[in-house]
Amino acid sequence: MHPATIVTAFATVFVAELPDKTMLATIVLSARFRRPLAVWIGAASALTIQMIIAAAAGHLVGLLPDRVVSAAVAVLFAVGAMILWRTADEEPDAAGPTTANGADRRPWWRISATVFVVVFLAEWGDLTQLATASLASQGNAFSVFIGASLAMITVAGIGVLAGRAVLRVLPEHVLRRIAAGIFAVLAIVAAVATIRG
Repeated sequence: MHPATIVTAFATVFVAELPDKTMLATIVLSARFRRPLAVWIGAASALTIQMIIAAAAGHLVGLLPDRVVSAAVAVLFAVGAMILWRTADEEPDAAGPTTANGADRRPWWRISATVFVVVFLAEWGDLTQLATASLASQGNAFSVFIGASLAMITVAGIGVLAGRAVLRVLPEHVLRRIAAGIFAVLAIVAAVATIRG
C-alpha cells in the first residue's frame, strides 16, 4: 500500500462526491426509510463495489457507450422523480409499515438491498468512478481502491446523517417534493447529455 496514493484518492473522490447525485440519493433514502444504519450499509456496499470495479478495470467505464450510461441515468432519475412526487402526500403507513417514530419496519436487509440497487445504478459511469479508474490506471490500484472506498463510505455516512437532520427541519412530504424536483432536473440533464452524445 502507498499512503500518499490513498490520501490522493480519498481527497479526489471525497471532494467530487460531496455535491453529487449519489449524496442526494442517500439523503433522500435516509429520510424516506428512517433506518440510518440499513441505508448506510446499502449505500456503502454499492459504492465500495463501484470502486472495486473502477480500480480493478480502470478502462472498463471508458468501454461503455456514453449514450447508454446517460440514457439509463435519465430514466432512473425520471422514474425516481415520479415515485417521489406521487408518494409525497401519502401518510407514512401508506408508504410501508412504520414504527411510532416513522421508521420503516421492513427488515433491514430489504432496505439495504433497495438502497444498494438505487445507489449502484446511480453511481455507474459517474465522475468519481471515472476519477478512480483514472487514478488506478496510473498504478497502485489497491491503494486507489482503499482511498476511494473510504471517501465514498464517508460521504454515504454524511448523507445518512444529513437525511436525519433534514427531517427535523422539513416535513417529509415537502422533502419528497423537493427531491422529486431535483431528480427531474437530473433526469433532464442526463437526457440532454444522451441527445448531445
